Amino acid sequence: MPKPEITKDILIEELVDNYPFSVRYLMEQGIRCIMCGEPIWGTLEEAARERKFTDEDVERFVSEMKKLAAEDTGEDTTDVKIDVKKM
Repeated sequence: MPKPEITKDILIEELVDNYPFSVRYLMEQGIRCIMCGEPIWGTLEEAARERKFTDEDVERFVSEMKKLAAEDTGEDTTDVKIDVKKM
């Protein structure tokens, strides 16, 4: 089954399930997409709006994640550390 396209309307749960790199990417942008080990509800756009991001920001997130998805090797990144001080 093909992965869903990354759009502003993709559900966070779908994004996280299909594109694991998105968790790190969004955290680096200041958007928490995981709470208590579970994806937050709503769409990418809704999550961005809660953090006061603009339409242009949302478009950039979609574009950058599409690029990352195209480059994704499928390698496990669970040992990669995230600098939470940047959030």
